[in-house]
Amino acid sequence: MPEIVYDVVEKIAVLSESSKGWTKELNLISWNGKEPKYDIREWSPDGSKMSKGVTLSEEEASILKRVLESRGL
Repeated sequence: MPEIVYDVVEKIAVLSESSKGWTKELNLISWNGKEPKYDIREWSPDGSKMSKGVTLSEEEASILKRVLESRGL
């Protein structure tokens, strides 16, 4: 299985923290040298491990923003 390379371009927000110290974060991440995408996932306290997450293009993030705003969030 090929190695996954990532670069955290911008740490945007910590959304929550578990009792074990893992943080759910919104970041802008470049995966395998590609265009950065918005990324939501949990990270270990030292940042060495991550959970499965969701990546969104700028267009997808914009649609999500509109949907949340239309629901009063």
